[in-house]
This record gives sequence, structure tokens and C-alpha cells, in this order.
Amino acid sequence: MCGIVGYIGNNQAAPVLLNGLAKLEYRGYDSAGLAVRDGDKPAEVVKATGKLINLSEMTDDGKAVPGTCGIGHTRWATHGVPSRVNAHPHVSGNCQGSGSGAVESEVVGVHNGIIENYQELTEKLLRHGYRFYSETDTEVVVKLVDYYYKKYKVGPIDAIAKTMVRVRGSYALALMFKDYPGEIYVARKDSPMIIGVNGEESFVASDVPAVLNYTRSVYYIGNLEMGRLSAGEATFYDLNGDVIEKELTEIKWDAAAAEKGGYEHFMMKEIHEQPKAIRDTIASVVKDGALDLGSIGLTEEEIRAFSQIYIVACGSAYHVGMAMQYVLEDLVQIPVRVELASEFRYRHMRLDPSGLVIVISQSGETADSLAALRMSREHGLMTLGIVNVVGSSIAREADKVFYTLAGPEISVATTKAYSAQLVAGYLLAMEFGKVRGTIEAEELKEMLRELSEIPEKIERILEEKERIQWFASKLANDKDVFFIGRGLDYAISLEGSLKMKEISYVHSEAYAAGELKHGTISLIENGTLVIGVLTQNELFEKTVSNMVECQSRGAYLMGLTNYGNYSVEETADFTVYIPKTDQHFAPSLAVIPLQLLGYYLSVARGLDVDKPRNLAKSVTVE
Repeated sequence: MCGIVGYIGNNQAAPVLLNGLAKLEYRGYDSAGLAVRDGDKPAEVVKATGKLINLSEMTDDGKAVPGTCGIGHTRWATHGVPSRVNAHPHVSGNCQGSGSGAVESEVVGVHNGIIENYQELTEKLLRHGYRFYSETDTEVVVKLVDYYYKKYKVGPIDAIAKTMVRVRGSYALALMFKDYPGEIYVARKDSPMIIGVNGEESFVASDVPAVLNYTRSVYYIGNLEMGRLSAGEATFYDLNGDVIEKELTEIKWDAAAAEKGGYEHFMMKEIHEQPKAIRDTIASVVKDGALDLGSIGLTEEEIRAFSQIYIVACGSAYHVGMAMQYVLEDLVQIPVRVELASEFRYRHMRLDPSGLVIVISQSGETADSLAALRMSREHGLMTLGIVNVVGSSIAREADKVFYTLAGPEISVATTKAYSAQLVAGYLLAMEFGKVRGTIEAEELKEMLRELSEIPEKIERILEEKERIQWFASKLANDKDVFFIGRGLDYAISLEGSLKMKEISYVHSEAYAAGELKHGTISLIENGTLVIGVLTQNELFEKTVSNMVECQSRGAYLMGLTNYGNYSVEETADFTVYIPKTDQHFAPSLAVIPLQLLGYYLSVARGLDVDKPRNLAKSVTVE
């Protein structure tokens, strides 16, 4: 949520800021702004509501705001409605909210996150003569930095450190001080932030794509750390003000990986990138046909000692966890619990000290998942992160890490990251089964062979996407869709339903098919679309029966099943087939038509596929 970009160097800052913010549009936003300093002159602040193009037009693509040091922001409203006044940057003065003009304020800043005690801090600052022009918690924290800076007559690092001790919540802060031209100061707690350097230039960003056009050398600033940036240099500090040494990390992605590459939308590009994401993830742990999870750090002794597995995640990653539960319990014969991170962290249940907590997150920065990981470690449980971003908070703080190799995912609706996570789950289950003796050597060999064929089978499904496009065009005016399935098919249905609702805005729900008669079937009306997922042989007939029950109440049926199950056509009005595979791996194939269905329905309804309303790519606040 929200996006921060900062630049110091020899070039004009505003065009760099606008370019970087454009790369972060996928994070979701409702307004945008920038502040640029030209030498010793006051910062020039420009803000606009709506799309980034509005800010570009106000600044003549940045040319109207000269200066070589600046910070920019795309805001996703939390405290205060979307407006120019509430847009970032914010200032420590009492009357800058119009969104354009030079600012004499001591401190100018942008912020991602939520300041939980902002009301308490507001009251404190009001008593000391500060006045507020916006409804945001960000203005509060900028003014608090100003307060400590002036009260104690200290430098920016000390003022920021005092603020960090006083503030409760999450934040990534980028600040400019009137007395320190040519410098940007940053601080972080629980919200992502990276620092890039390239020769005589330095960059601040919420995520890697914002800086890929300029550098692939980045620092990952840690939790409760600060930084001072000048042209080509970055110095980091802890809360005591002591200097911290950090190593540069080289980003392996190239800039083209974050571009559309000829596709109309990032989502369609990323759907087509799933075979590569899966191949790369498999190749990272399968060497010469043998499974080797040595890079993750789990020993055979540790695997044998686990008595239970907890899988904790949010959104699509939670749906991966649901699929993993079925696969792990079947292949490994170990109890598995799947928990929503936002609920798990507030539960007061007894955790098995011999359990393993698997936290799944594409960004590695999901606020609730990160908090759940920290809680698990406090209780003494071993943690394993399945993440896509090297150096992310979950990757750094988990005891073990399984990196998925999906590359940058820009569309808000996840596709290739979800698929890479699924494959990581399969590979973990196979390794656990091998070590614990629940999978025989020949069975493991056959499963690895089947898994290696998944990318090619996905490519075959994508070759027939026009059929799904045609079907989606018939649904453009639908208002309700229901997905049903049993076992792994239920897990697939959850993800298919989410894909549809989040980008097409059609109300869709997924149900375990056996629960239909416990209330849900009352919602079926003439013409209501019901999508039955039928990839599990032993549950096939039962789900078909549930589909027939819906049909008898007027439902229009779509069936999603394996080639060979042609009897579905006797029941369903429209049928999509996927290649046969080991049934444990069916989610990797069945999800592809459902991703395409959601995509084409969104296009048919004329919506913004990559940036659906009210959503953000990374949910880094509660």
C-alpha cells in the first residue's frame, strides 16, 4: 500500500520521482505528490488527487519543478479521505495543504504505514502550538520530528530516533530538512523500504521496480533503523545513533521484467510467465532429478521432529496454504492447521512447541503475516518463510526460507507468485514424505517427473484461452457467481472466486460443495452461474451431484475437470478441460482457466485489470 520514491544526484529529481511512482502504481493509490529542493531554496511541494497522470500534467512531467533532491509518494487513504490536502508530502508548518507551492517548513516528509497513537501525539503537539491542516497521521509524525528537532536542538538522526521511540505503529519515512539541503533521511518499522545507489546518485523506494531503471545495487534497511542519504552515499544508524554496516545486494531482475512486454496488461503477461516461474522454482531445489532442500536449511533431524505444521498467510497465499494442507496431510501423515494471519496473531491457543510455522507471503512484508511469524518465534516455534522477495522482512526474520523464483509481479491480482508458492508447497511435502518414510523412492521419482511436466501442461491450457474469453464475454452482466468443490478442489475454488471478485467486481463466493445444503443453496436463482471444480477422482461423483442440485434450481453450470471426464458435459452447460496429472498437483493446472476467466470478465466489463479499486499489492498495514 502506498509508494515512496526519493532521489538525490546530479539529474533533475522530479522526472525520476514520477518515473519511480509510475512503477509503484500497482501498489494501489488515490492521490500523489512530490517535494523537490533546488539547492538552498525551500522545497517545492505539488500534490494531486486521482491518477499519477494528474500530477505529471501539473508539473509538466516534472520539468516545472527544478531541483536535484526530492521525495515522492502515492497515497492509499487510511486516515482522512482522498484529497489534495491529505495527499503526501506533508510539512511541519501549519498551513500547507493546497498542494502546490514553495514551503518554508523545517521538515517535509512522506510516510507509508499507520501511526496508531496519532491522536495522543496530536494532543501533545497542539499543546506546543502546532496546528494541523490535514486529517492524516502522517502530518502528525512529520510535526513530531520537527518538535524534537527544535526542542533538543539535535541533528536529524537524533530527532528521528526520538520520534521512533515515541511513535506506535508501522512506518517507512522519508524526510527532508531545511537545514540539510542535498540530503534525505529515512526510517523504517514494519513497512518495506529499500535504498539504491549508483555512482553519484542515491534512491529511496518502497519496492524494487521503482529503481530498476537506474540501479540494481540496493541496501535493505532493517526494522527500527534509520538512514542518511546524500548523492551516491548511504549511511545507516540504529536507535542509539550508532552507525550500522550493511552489504549491498544485487537485484537479479532486469528492468524489462517489470514491463508489460507487449501484453495489454501485466496480469496477462504474468499468467503467461507461470511456466517459467514454476520451472525456476523447481530447478532451485531439484538437482539431477533428485530433491535437495539444503538451500532452505531444514535438516532431516528437524523434519522428523515436527509434530504439527501451522500454515499462516493472507489472501491468495492463504489459499495456497489450504491446498498445502490437503497435500501434506495425505503425503506426510502429519496434522496441519491453516490459519489466517490476521486471526492467528490474536488467538490465545496453545501452540505445540514441536510444531513448524510456515508463513507464506509474496512480498515478505505482509503486516499480519510478519506479526504472526514474530509471535511464533516468541513462543519458541521454528518458522519457515515461503517468500518471493530476497531480503524482505519475513525472509530475514524466519528461521528458514524457501524462495520462490517468480520474479517481479506487478498486477495486484497474483498469478505467478501463487503458482510458485503452490509448487514450493508440493516440494516441501515431498521432502517431508521422503525423510519421514511416508513416500517410497519410486513414488517420489514419479511425482518429480509429473511435477516437471506441469509447466508444459500450463502452456497447453493457455493455447486454448480463446474459449474462456468467449465464455467470459457472456458473463459481463452477471451479478453473482458461486464456485464449489471438495478437497483440493475446494482450495482451487477459493482462489478462483477471489480472482473473479477482486478484478471484475462480480460478487463471487466459494463453498465446500458438501455445505451447499446447509444454507448456501438458497441463494441459487434462475441463471446464477455455478462453477464446479472436479479434478479429484474419488470426489468427482459427489460434486457432480451437488452441481445437479444447483441446476434443478435454475443454475447455469460450468464444469472444470480433467481430460477424460467427458460425462461432465451431460450436466454442465460449459466445460473446460485440463491435462491429467498427479491429483496432488491439480491446483497448478485448474487455477489457470479460473485466472483467465477473472481476467477476461474484467476486460469485458471495461475495468482496470492491474489496479482494481480499493486494493493494494502488498498489505503492509493492518
